[in-house]
Amino acid sequence: MEQTKLTRAARWKRLWRLIRGCRRYFFYTISATLLASLFAYLSPLVISFTVDSIVGGKEMNLPGWLRHWIEAAGGRDFLAAHLWLPALAVLLAQGLNGVCAYTRGRCSALGGEGLAKALRDALYRRLVRAPYAWHKASSTGDLVQRCTSDVETVRRFMQMQMMEVVRTIMMALVALSIMWPIHRQLTLVACSLLPLLLIFSFFYSRGVQKLFLTVDEAEGAMTTALQENLTGMRVVRTFARQSQELEKFTRFNRDYRAKVLRLNNLMGVYWGSSDIMGYLQIALVILAGVFLAVRGDVSLGTVMLFSTYSSMLTFPMRQLGRILADLVKADVSLKRLDEILTAPQEDEPGRGLTPPIQGGVTFRDVSFAYPDGEEILHHLDFQLLPGQTIGILGNTGSGKSTLVHLLQRLYAPTGGQILIDGVDVKDIRRDYLRRHVGIVLQEPFLFSRTIGENIALGDPSAGEAERFEAARTACIHDVIEGFTEGYDTMVGERGVTLSGGQKQRVAIARMLVQKTPICIFDDSLSAVDAETDAAIREALLQRDTGTTILISHRISTLRGADSILVLENGRIIQRGTHEALAAQEGLYRRICAIQNELDEEGGAGV
Repeated sequence: MEQTKLTRAARWKRLWRLIRGCRRYFFYTISATLLASLFAYLSPLVISFTVDSIVGGKEMNLPGWLRHWIEAAGGRDFLAAHLWLPALAVLLAQGLNGVCAYTRGRCSALGGEGLAKALRDALYRRLVRAPYAWHKASSTGDLVQRCTSDVETVRRFMQMQMMEVVRTIMMALVALSIMWPIHRQLTLVACSLLPLLLIFSFFYSRGVQKLFLTVDEAEGAMTTALQENLTGMRVVRTFARQSQELEKFTRFNRDYRAKVLRLNNLMGVYWGSSDIMGYLQIALVILAGVFLAVRGDVSLGTVMLFSTYSSMLTFPMRQLGRILADLVKADVSLKRLDEILTAPQEDEPGRGLTPPIQGGVTFRDVSFAYPDGEEILHHLDFQLLPGQTIGILGNTGSGKSTLVHLLQRLYAPTGGQILIDGVDVKDIRRDYLRRHVGIVLQEPFLFSRTIGENIALGDPSAGEAERFEAARTACIHDVIEGFTEGYDTMVGERGVTLSGGQKQRVAIARMLVQKTPICIFDDSLSAVDAETDAAIREALLQRDTGTTILISHRISTLRGADSILVLENGRIIQRGTHEALAAQEGLYRRICAIQNELDEEGGAGV
């Protein structure tokens, strides 16, 4: 998967555009955070004022705006006579702080989950529209890890750490605006270790950035190994590879564990050291405050106020290291997500036509090469009239499947033209084309749904009778009826509960329900026996499925075709009917002789 070239600012701007629908929750969260910071600092200020000025009788050493409010409320004497008012003020401040904290938590959760939903929707929308070639070059396990773990990392940062940034800045500004007018020297002591903490946080975040990327990649590799083994469990058991696969997964797991431990060790060093600096900061404030109080420079309430504010200031500041670390993690995750969000999409380079399709197919001097690869198909020329059947035979790697993938526009030819009823396929709207060109692959994919639902995927509007008729044509109806649940039988993941031949026939029924004017069978009868193969071909002839392209290694499957193409190394080396090709020297005749000999030996053995 290619690395995205977007800058960090561009990535975050893209994310901000994606969360347009839930931005208001983040604004509400910021507002609640600001108010909560104000109310959090109000309680120690009221207690300090009560101890010094109301109970102790000292002059009010408060900022001017607070002194003005107290004078307006009746002054110090009034408050001394009504001590319940300061207590009520403390309770009210704490209550409002709690309300703001609840609002902050609720709104941040709504914003975070809204962000995650918008991001997942955008990723999935991009994935389903990415070209077939892009998916072939991507690892499924890695894509799953990006769409889950990386999305969660970004969500957690936006929901929690972004708000911590606002809270830390707000608490620092409020604390300094209150502490500085009261006592400047003590304020400097209270902030003396903050620069060291900031520097330490910066270097910590740099170290985390390198480690987190390796952790994320290790997790992706482990997820890929797990996904491959779960989906390929039948192969693993067939070849008794459990021990080897367990060893491979253990190796990935060990590597992931080692890298996570390195990351956790670094985090432990940071948090332990920042704890020491935080408590040392509080101790310095208390020592300096006691010293100044003994000299009479500050009051006891001021010492209490500064020691409280010091802890309220220092410990949020130590979160800066976590914030920077999580910012780095989120940026790494966002970069990985952007590789999906900037993935190429299937475009419509032509005119997006939706012409009536009868089934005529023409290949004019068609060539094809994969990107950065050698040419696979070389100057193919053939024509298929509506309603005709063409067979394609060739060795493995001769380009048979690539040919039909070009017809469905899964790939674009690098040379020549492909026409359907005289219209270039590149000018036909892609989804319209694929609804009219049905294909059954050699290894069909079935979803974890019922058999009936899998067949209905071809045409969800098809009635029960149409689905049954398609299943009869595919010679699978009686088999399905023999299951306890019939068409309601659940199919395991990737059709694992069915045999290879049963999966192929269900896939054939799924395509037949589409009633496409062009049907492609890409070696899709390879897993059924010769008798069932013949029965399906006979049923297809009776059904009149339209223009048919048969790809097969079996001569018996191809012999009834109107024309047969023989491919070798991406070139058409022979063409004609079965009788004509069997009568001339060449690859077709050799394969025909080998298969006839094998059939005779099999009959003699019986």
